[in-house]
Amino acid sequence: MVDVIPEPGLVTAYGDGVFELGPDTGLAAGEGAGRAERWLRGALGAATGLPLAPKDAAGDDVIRLSVHPLVAKDLGEEGYRLAVMPTGVQLVGGGPAGLFWGAQTLRQLLGPDAFRRAPLPGRQWRLPLVHIQDSPRFRWRGLMLDVARHFMPKEGVLRYLDLMAAHKLNVFHFHLTDDQGWRIEIRRHPKLTEVASWRARTKFGHRASPLWEEKPHGGYYTQDDIREIVAYAAERHITVVPEIDVPGHSQAAIAAYPELGNTDVIDTTALTVQDTWGISSNVLAPTDTTLRFYEEVFEEVLELFPSEFVHVGGDECRKEQWSRSVAAKARITELGLADEDELQSWFIGHFDQWLAARGRRLIGWDEILEGGLAPGAAVSSWRGYAGGVAAAQAGHDVVMCPEQYVYLDHRQAPGEDEPVPIGFVRTLEDVYRFEPVPSQLAEEDARHVLGTQANVWTEVMEDTARVDYQTFPRLAAFAEVAWSRLPAPQERDFAGFERRMAVHYRRLDALGVAYRPPAGPRPWQQRPGVLGRPLEGPPPNR
Repeated sequence: MVDVIPEPGLVTAYGDGVFELGPDTGLAAGEGAGRAERWLRGALGAATGLPLAPKDAAGDDVIRLSVHPLVAKDLGEEGYRLAVMPTGVQLVGGGPAGLFWGAQTLRQLLGPDAFRRAPLPGRQWRLPLVHIQDSPRFRWRGLMLDVARHFMPKEGVLRYLDLMAAHKLNVFHFHLTDDQGWRIEIRRHPKLTEVASWRARTKFGHRASPLWEEKPHGGYYTQDDIREIVAYAAERHITVVPEIDVPGHSQAAIAAYPELGNTDVIDTTALTVQDTWGISSNVLAPTDTTLRFYEEVFEEVLELFPSEFVHVGGDECRKEQWSRSVAAKARITELGLADEDELQSWFIGHFDQWLAARGRRLIGWDEILEGGLAPGAAVSSWRGYAGGVAAAQAGHDVVMCPEQYVYLDHRQAPGEDEPVPIGFVRTLEDVYRFEPVPSQLAEEDARHVLGTQANVWTEVMEDTARVDYQTFPRLAAFAEVAWSRLPAPQERDFAGFERRMAVHYRRLDALGVAYRPPAGPRPWQQRPGVLGRPLEGPPPNR
């Protein structure tokens, strides 16, 4: 039985025989196999205690790693073929990334203890005799982590990159700024970390909750921290896409630099970093000063992140201050715009052109479609399927992440013991039956769907254990949706997935993941008396 998650495309088992790893088992790495070799030796060496020394590929008792253009031709750069024989292992990738994903499958086949950081006594390391041929459905298999609402220290981020790699996810959307905090060092604007990176206190629970954590909360990543995170991700074939939110979700930045706000409407010098949840009305002023400031921010961001895409947010920008601002109205008149909605479109369009001139592509939440969007920009469709459909039909690339299905901050069950209930009930099965490609799209438009992404917003996740609880096990189901070529949602074998999950929970245990157990939260995972924001009724249709 091959209990691999995500489920491989083609599996052929050969009886009950095994290949057993021992002290003489070696690794033979061909050209392009360096990252997979380093990772295998480090991860499996730690778990098994075996040296896995370099060895001649012509011999027996060897794991052979290589990249071959024929595999790329058949399966793509991220595809791989894995053959386990009585005398050794042959793992061939279409490219270095495919080889790395094949190495993740190899570790799963060795059993849950292969996910530990030190060897346990008396273990035998056996691989079933099997041939696997596998490749991903989507090129964008993402996880968005919000570190602005609750800061996650660098070690936690690196851990999540490892968890992503274990599930063959390859895009890390790094939500670095919001009303409640700014998390990245910008050297030309030091107050973004001196002032905007911390708040005096924090609402505990939803914004309707009367509870407060009366202590400062904050933190940020230095530029060297960011370089380390990006390099660590690249070693695991994960692209890091940074998000710097404009023009809304910007109160923290305005608290640090009051001239960025609508100074003719409110006294921006009195603002502090927002300490509760919800959408702030304090948005960026549409002035040349603001544009130049954020161009300087993005210049440093581009130096740190080599990703093709840069996320600019663009969502939930409240217009009350613009509608009262003489300066904003003058800008609307100057540009020949109709209203404040078109003003936001102009603001986003400015940075679209700015990024495009530097060889990058803008991506933003689906509100950026309002008022028109330049051809090269892409859309994260979060308010259901409609934004993704409209974007793809207009020729824009799309990442599908509808809140009704893949917002992992939403509660996992209707029970009263579910901690801080937020949003719709989205069970493990609901996530497993999520279909990223909208049924309304014609085939030529569906090609614009780059892939899909699960989003983890952290308003009610005060520490890593809470992030683990909300994210797992549903991220495993999402990873299978993003990687595997599954049948239509109602035809999917959820019972078979649950059977494979019985093994996968033991892998998560070995990794120290504080997931939600199938039977419900453990006593220490509950948050009795902490108000959430459950939503009633079913989510919209696909």
